[in-house]
Amino acid sequence: MAHHTTGTTVAPTGRPARAVLAAFAGAALVATAVSVVSLSTATPARAAGLSPFDIVGRGATVPFVEHEAEKATHTGTRIGPTRYYGQLPSEASGREAVTLDAVGEYVEFTLTAPANAVTFRYSLPDNAAGTGRDASIDLRANGSLVKAVPVTSRYGWYYGGYPFNNNPGDTNPHHFYDETRAMFGTTYPAGTKIRLQVSSTAQSPTFTIDLADFELVTAITKPAGVLDVVTDFGADASGATDSTTKFQAAVDAGRAQGRAVWIPAGTFTLWDHVVVDGVTLRGAGPWYSVLGGRHPTDRKRAAGIYGKYVPGGGYTGEIRPHEAGGPSRNVTLRDFAIIGDIRERVDDDQVNAMGGAMTDSVVDNVWMQHTKVGAWMDGPMDNLTIRNSRILDQTADGVNFHWGVTNSTVTNTFVRNTGDDALAMWAQSVPNVNNSFTRNTIGVTILANHLVSYGGRDIRITDNVTADSVTNGGGIHVANRYPGVQGATAVKGTWTIARNTLIRNGNSDYNWNFGVGAIWFSALNEAIQGATVNVTDTDILDSSYAALHWIEGQTSGINLNNVRIDGAGTYALQVQAPSQVSFTGVRATGIAQSNPMHNCVGGGFQISQGAGNSGWYTATPYCGPWPTPQWGNGPTTPPTGTPTTTPPTTAPPTTPPPTTPPPTGGNLAQGRPVAASSTSQNYVAGNAVDGNPASYWESANGAFPQTLTVDLGAAVNTDRVVLKLPAGWETRAQTLAVAGSTDGSAYSTLVSSAGYTFNPATGNAVSIGVPAGSRRFLRLTFTGNTGWPAGQLSEFEVYGGTPPPTTPPPTTTPPPAGNLALGRPVSETSHADVYGGGNAVDGNANTYWESANNAFPQSLTVDLGAARSVSRVVLKLPPATAWQTRTQTVAVLGSTDGSSYTTLKPSAGYAFNPASGNTVTVTFPAATHRYVRVTVTGNTAWPAGQLSEFEVHSA
Repeated sequence: MAHHTTGTTVAPTGRPARAVLAAFAGAALVATAVSVVSLSTATPARAAGLSPFDIVGRGATVPFVEHEAEKATHTGTRIGPTRYYGQLPSEASGREAVTLDAVGEYVEFTLTAPANAVTFRYSLPDNAAGTGRDASIDLRANGSLVKAVPVTSRYGWYYGGYPFNNNPGDTNPHHFYDETRAMFGTTYPAGTKIRLQVSSTAQSPTFTIDLADFELVTAITKPAGVLDVVTDFGADASGATDSTTKFQAAVDAGRAQGRAVWIPAGTFTLWDHVVVDGVTLRGAGPWYSVLGGRHPTDRKRAAGIYGKYVPGGGYTGEIRPHEAGGPSRNVTLRDFAIIGDIRERVDDDQVNAMGGAMTDSVVDNVWMQHTKVGAWMDGPMDNLTIRNSRILDQTADGVNFHWGVTNSTVTNTFVRNTGDDALAMWAQSVPNVNNSFTRNTIGVTILANHLVSYGGRDIRITDNVTADSVTNGGGIHVANRYPGVQGATAVKGTWTIARNTLIRNGNSDYNWNFGVGAIWFSALNEAIQGATVNVTDTDILDSSYAALHWIEGQTSGINLNNVRIDGAGTYALQVQAPSQVSFTGVRATGIAQSNPMHNCVGGGFQISQGAGNSGWYTATPYCGPWPTPQWGNGPTTPPTGTPTTTPPTTAPPTTPPPTTPPPTGGNLAQGRPVAASSTSQNYVAGNAVDGNPASYWESANGAFPQTLTVDLGAAVNTDRVVLKLPAGWETRAQTLAVAGSTDGSAYSTLVSSAGYTFNPATGNAVSIGVPAGSRRFLRLTFTGNTGWPAGQLSEFEVYGGTPPPTTPPPTTTPPPAGNLALGRPVSETSHADVYGGGNAVDGNANTYWESANNAFPQSLTVDLGAARSVSRVVLKLPPATAWQTRTQTVAVLGSTDGSSYTTLKPSAGYAFNPASGNTVTVTFPAATHRYVRVTVTGNTAWPAGQLSEFEVHSA
């Protein structure tokens, strides 16, 4: 996104008096060497500011271990800390780095885990022409040369105002850093000393090292049955010639034949987009299969994988015939890199790693670097997931969901060094609905925000870690700003901003000439009203200016709950617009100004205070000139001592699994306890028994054998298992064995290990007969998978020797008193993701059922096992305060036969309030029924039926 406003650029005031190497501005660094004091002995490693990877339980799970240069042993000059725009350390991770300016100087990292590859972030000076310079730096292991690694400043150094230029004579130099990567050629063990050392200053007078990310990488084996872009279509793996037409022919054939397309190891040059639709394009891994390139004369054409554009949608430029007719559907892009050659920002050029429109599609484990935007998606489109990816060194945004993007997410992705918003949603003209940014880690963002949604309805920003905003933005931004964001596209519905950690976020805006808050709200286009914005369980650490900020128009419906503010360069609250805000459990410490609140709108800022607030409120707020920020008031170690509320996800029961027999017919495994030898990210074992073929379990990758074991609750006759994968996945064979046990300890082999083919043409389902016999535990052992180096299942079904009954299940005796529904069979009209109906009768108030969204009415029905006198139901939601107050419209019905139902309690609204335990009791005249049903027709906080417990009582 563009910067906030236009206007005259003014250099920041209040620079520190001490001279540091960081105070580079204008052309001083461009063509001349910078004098740096060289130390005769190495400076030992020492602590610096918080790293985003210090935060446990939030952010992305990444495959590398990060080491900051200023914490490592070095013989260079440690620069920083400073946060002033235009100074070299201000763009470093943690606002500190190490500059090397003499032959032999080095930064030395000690491996804490085995590694065979490194990515390091660095800065070289620009040249006088603004085109950058090339050099190399030695990579050494335990003193021995591994290789000389090329480095460049061609992808950095921008000047002037938005959208910037490459003229060193202009003002505001910025975007100083770049990243490069190298493989060692061997694996070094933990304890190895890896050194980046200057061998010559002839090409560059200085080398500034920010950090290094070390990892252990392996190539993925080519699966069977795929089309190969090299052997089948003649693509050039050396990169010497353009392979665009070869790739396009391959993906077109893949769609026509229903086969995945394989990118083998190599570097492939693409002079234009490859347009994908209904196909899987996959590689040997992002370190091995690399796409890049740019047209030599038509510079608006470059390497990128694009969906088809939607006519009349968010993209209004030229649409060529093969790009029309979008959105593309059922696309999977995985396990490769797109490393481009974009060195300027021209907003009209489609030189992004990914673009167009993709519905019902997945981007998984893709590395995007040196393009304009990682993924600028122009809707309307629905259900895109970007996950497990890396987005680095962009001239503009990392991701932008633009124009009618719905039900889409970026999750478990690492983003750093973007030239504009890192992860953004922009609801221009057409609403964005139900999108989310979850469990991402975002490093340095040069311009604008780490996480932002410009308009949108029912947006979720949860469990992220962000660090180091540089200018004109903050960590999280909620805004009615930018063209087309008003009316139906404005901030609407319920926004959930929960369990995020913000480190050194917010900074000075060089147009406004005052600070922007770490979390900030803007209503520039129209007031934010009628929406609910819940900010909960959030840590705002070491903010550069204010922690919380309101500006540009009136806002309401903002609720802050369990928010920790630990360190702020100016104020806890910066109020520049009328707002209505509730505060509960908001605690502020380390505020630079003695008066913690800046407020020049007086009574226009209306505060509702709950319990547990401290450190941020004053009845006499300050209104006057902006103070110079004072940094370093935040923590140097991760916060401890104040537990946050539990995220609303399905948790395992805290009591032992029931030992009552499961049903004697149908799928005996559904909803039963299940255990896996390992899981990958959030693809947990419970997904395989939830009755939802779209969710799935995945084991740890590259670590066979793996097991999945279901406990049927009691020894029952079994003679068949049915295994499923999601319907849209490409063909693969998994090698597995089936074993059984009566006690969960001693297992006997039922079916020896063999390969089973999962084919989408036959529903991606495999049926395996097992010898009929009585057993309680069934175990699958996976030793191979041609489609992915892990065990994978969306459903693990177990059946007995008889088909499901067509008459009501046999009468059983439920408990004589108490909750008659506990542990009983339950059915639902639908459920979302992993939130199945069984969660509502498991006795655990922290798990819950959620119906399909935006599809009322929805119902949940429990079978009590026999006709019982009932007169009361108790309905619950998770007690955590993250589940804010809501009203659900509910009716209660009963039946003796499961077919004909009578109304026990007519439809009415019931308020679930965390202050009263999020519990509702509905009473009605006593009646005898075997089946009890709740029908939900409305929910003020979420467009679905939701219950954590559905209890039925006789009195």
